[in-house]
Amino acid sequence: MAGFLGKKFPAPVARPMAPFYISGLVILYGVNAAANAMMHGDEFKNDPRNPLNKNPSADAH
Repeated sequence: MAGFLGKKFPAPVARPMAPFYISGLVILYGVNAAANAMMHGDEFKNDPRNPLNKNPSADAH
């Protein structure tokens, strides 16, 4: 099985990539916060695609 994957090099992967992982988590948190803010906003409150919309007529297709 080792011949199928090739030679294993002891190169560090997690430590040099840590800033990218952290920045990705920060971006995901920001996008989630923005989406939640828009769902509670006045502009999208009555949108039928809003999962927080409690209007039963919006579910009828």
